[in-house]
Amino acid sequence: MSGFFSAFTEANLGYLMGGLGITVGVSIISVVLSLIFGSIIGIVFFEKIPYFSSFVGTINNIVRNLPLLLIIFFTYFALPQLGLHLPIFWATVVAMTVFQSAMLAEIVRGGLEAVDVGQFEGARANGLTNMQTMGHIVLPQAYKKMIPPIISQLISLVKDTSLASGIVLAELTYRGQIIYAQNTNFIVPVLVVMTLVYFLLNYGLSLIAKWFDHKLA
Repeated sequence: MSGFFSAFTEANLGYLMGGLGITVGVSIISVVLSLIFGSIIGIVFFEKIPYFSSFVGTINNIVRNLPLLLIIFFTYFALPQLGLHLPIFWATVVAMTVFQSAMLAEIVRGGLEAVDVGQFEGARANGLTNMQTMGHIVLPQAYKKMIPPIISQLISLVKDTSLASGIVLAELTYRGQIIYAQNTNFIVPVLVVMTLVYFLLNYGLSLIAKWFDHKLA
């Protein structure tokens, strides 16, 4: 048992917590951007704008059916070949945002389609524009229905940040690998701590989802 706890020196714990900070930073920024862009794309789908909605839908379907790791590699390794150089942190954020926006767009479209058509007709009968109808009437109702799948997708986003270790982003998973690579006796304790941290992060998100469900019921 003493061997188990020997992995948790002050230096190792500090190193791991630094990786946790990067994981949380990538997650928060990606979540905010994904919600914004995913909502916009979902509304474009829903509005069925001639040609444009079909074009955006095709691109979105391509992105959704690509492995996230491939998108991360493309963002970090291929974009510099096209003249766009991003720091590793922001390359990860861009890749996560692109992938999660595509996923959330489908959730938003489904949520909008679940709103009764009478809500649209009533708003327009009262003189509201399309934008006012969407912003004041439809989206608030749709988001209530979308909270559980959105939170589920965001939990997936947090877990998927570990894939960024493939481009050597020094997030939690990568730093854990560095620690137990120096001493194989640390493999089990480090993995246990990483498991606990990821569980607490994602369980916290699930509790937030339940709170919102209860609040908006």
